[in-house]
Amino acid sequence: MRVPEVRLVGPQGEQVGVVRIEDALRLATESDLDLVEVAPQAKPPVCKLMDFGKYKYEAAVKARESRKNQSTTVLKEVRFRLKIDDHDYNTKVGHARRFLEAGDKVKAMIQFRGREQQRPEMGVRLLQRFSQDVADLGAVESSPRQDGRHMVMVVGPLKTKAEAKAAAKNQAKKEDPAEAEVEAEQPKVKNDRRTRKNAERLPTEKKDAAPLSNSMADYLPDELKNL
Repeated sequence: MRVPEVRLVGPQGEQVGVVRIEDALRLATESDLDLVEVAPQAKPPVCKLMDFGKYKYEAAVKARESRKNQSTTVLKEVRFRLKIDDHDYNTKVGHARRFLEAGDKVKAMIQFRGREQQRPEMGVRLLQRFSQDVADLGAVESSPRQDGRHMVMVVGPLKTKAEAKAAAKNQAKKEDPAEAEVEAEQPKVKNDRRTRKNAERLPTEKKDAAPLSNSMADYLPDELKNL
């Protein structure tokens, strides 16, 4: 009976060679590592010596980072009435612009009441007005269509969600240097004040004072110098 063999790979990716499964398990035990089968379909199967717990932790960290960097576009909904007043309309447009700026799609929906269903052209004009008011942030992806008592239009953002996040970060970076410059000016003001105070101080040294001598004889009285 043939003893099963595996192609063994070291913890740093080095090729150990084809060894018996018993020898691979013994090497894993001696190295305090795990023997993990990484390519079961190969002939012979490929196994690697590794710390499986550390491997699972690093894989989980990478998966979490990738999910964090993913940008999922969400479909936001904004509802209008056919006879909406200007204040409510501007409020709805403001919400839609915020959604589009964040990289999300907007579904604009008009709800018809009673005989309003017989005037679909009014709904089309309202949605066209809405699309023009958000044209700098989004483009129409689905033209207005009526479905019973509702008329729907979908507007997609001009920037993806990732680009919107990047733009927000760049904007924050642009604002920070301005604050840093303001803070940098404060030490300069303090230094200028200190310089003025030092200049206003009266000099304590006498201009006509004789220079000091290193000889003690120069400081003796005249009667002692002649001795």
